[in-house]
Amino acid sequence: MFKDPIVEEVDAIREKLAAKFNYDLKAMFDDIKKREKKSGRKIVSFAVKKKKTA
Repeated sequence: MFKDPIVEEVDAIREKLAAKFNYDLKAMFDDIKKREKKSGRKIVSFAVKKKKTA
């Protein structure tokens, strides 16, 4: 079976990051949001806005 070195590298990084947060998805998400704020970059949302009904 073909092994893609890029996929293997991404998998290894993902595993290392998950282990850093003890596989706690909420802790990982909170860290991402904290780094977003710290970056100073404009964060956009592509969420669908609900239309106002009369």
